[in-house]
Amino acid sequence: MPEENPWVRSVTAAAPDPAPVVPRTSGPVVVTAPQPGVTVPAAVDRLPRYQTASTATLWWLGVHGGAGETSLSRLAVGTQAAGHAWPMPSMAGIPSRVVLVARTHYAGLTAAQHAAREWASGSLGGAVKLDGLVLVPDQPGRLPKALRQLAQLVAGGVPRTWTAPWVDAWRFGPLEPAAELPKGLGPLFSDLYLHPVSRT
Repeated sequence: MPEENPWVRSVTAAAPDPAPVVPRTSGPVVVTAPQPGVTVPAAVDRLPRYQTASTATLWWLGVHGGAGETSLSRLAVGTQAAGHAWPMPSMAGIPSRVVLVARTHYAGLTAAQHAAREWASGSLGGAVKLDGLVLVPDQPGRLPKALRQLAQLVAGGVPRTWTAPWVDAWRFGPLEPAAELPKGLGPLFSDLYLHPVSRT
């Protein structure tokens, strides 16, 4: 029997279920492309779009204000912050490679869910290749259970999810020119084939 996609919801569903998705077979469902039956979020919950001629290696798309996409773009060679809008390529046939970025509080996770649903609905056409979602801690320490469950649900709707480390220095000012890549970001950069900006 085929796996159920966690993003296919009945049109009459009033709100997302914060319960974790538990796959019925040995492996989890991995969503790698838009899925039939996923409804587009309401207009108020969709991200804007803009045309770009940029050839960024990868776009960090903050799904809400203060997500952390600018900090990530300053750490990785060839990447750019998309702000809070889908970067739609001006040249057909060359999709923008995008990673969503969200904080781990309820508003951030919900915004990430809306963005993932928008992509999964197919409404972006072939203009975006979604690589995944980076969750940036909104405070140090372990997430409360309800937020962990919501984060797990949201992760079920994107190809891959990474959790960035808490970087206390980022609370007090911009990145230091000589700062090294935080150790917890190594797997993210490796998985996405990114190179850190030289700080020497």
